[in-house]
Amino acid sequence: MKMKKVSAVNFEFSAVGFGCWAAGGSAIWNGSDDDETIRTIHRAIELGVNFFDVAPVYGFGHAETILGKALAGKRQNVIVASKCGLVWDDTHTITNDLSRASIEREIDDSLRRLNTDYIDIYQLHWPDPQTPVDETIETLNTLKKLGKIRHIGVSNFSVALADEARKYGQIVSHQGLYNMLERNPTQYHNIPLEYRTESEILPDCRQHGMAFFPYSPLFQGLLTDHFKARQQFDAHDVRSANPKLNGELFQTFYQMREKLLVFAAKIGKPLSQIAINWLIEQPEVISVICGAQTIAHIEENVGSTSWSLAEDMLSEIDQILEPYQDVIHS
Repeated sequence: MKMKKVSAVNFEFSAVGFGCWAAGGSAIWNGSDDDETIRTIHRAIELGVNFFDVAPVYGFGHAETILGKALAGKRQNVIVASKCGLVWDDTHTITNDLSRASIEREIDDSLRRLNTDYIDIYQLHWPDPQTPVDETIETLNTLKKLGKIRHIGVSNFSVALADEARKYGQIVSHQGLYNMLERNPTQYHNIPLEYRTESEILPDCRQHGMAFFPYSPLFQGLLTDHFKARQQFDAHDVRSANPKLNGELFQTFYQMREKLLVFAAKIGKPLSQIAINWLIEQPEVISVICGAQTIAHIEENVGSTSWSLAEDMLSEIDQILEPYQDVIHS
């Protein structure tokens, strides 16, 4: 396993991480099976994966619970990152809340579900315009003093908002939407993004010695060998709400995928490994948050670290994607 690190935190991260959204269960992600997920997490650890990213809202607590079960007896060997700030009611209506009272409830719920005494990196999942940044960061500073969290990270923050947060405490990581086909995306599942990943967030991470964790590195399955043009998932799957996988732009993204598949066949590598490799090549990317529902998935993901894209391969990828720059950067 290739390892990467940054100056802001004294961890060595596996270049391939494990994203736990699909561990939220079959009610939100087609094909998810709890027992298989646990076996997949165990296999990931055997293969050298040491970074696991989860959130309370993934399956409304279910993903944290499954990760906690999988890490029983193995917790000391891994880095766990969870999040706060997205809360839900009995109808599963989600709201943004980074207030002191809400975070103090969330951290205890997450620790209980994860069956652990601490979270290594506690990330602010999305901004909350209703709560002052100083209240949020000072609450997290208190959690650090109590030993409930070790470090603070942000997710989906603009550079300006990250700068504001840095006035009150150290921020060690930034998580954002980033993959070969979404370089500077303007929205995610119809949620406007107040940042541009490649042009703004990566330089900010480099300047401050922070880790960058890209989410959706495989474009929620599009950048794999087995994504179908139609009926890939049903209405219960959260990906059905992604307009880029269902709306007018889908055919353009699918066309890019088809051309990349030809390139993948030419070099004899799975498209997923090419997509992960491309991200690992970016120096600011410290651990690629890859989802995996089966042992075969995680073995293919980790296989990405056994080879590298040569300069001529990277150039050919650029040539393939050149006609689509307006879409890639929007």
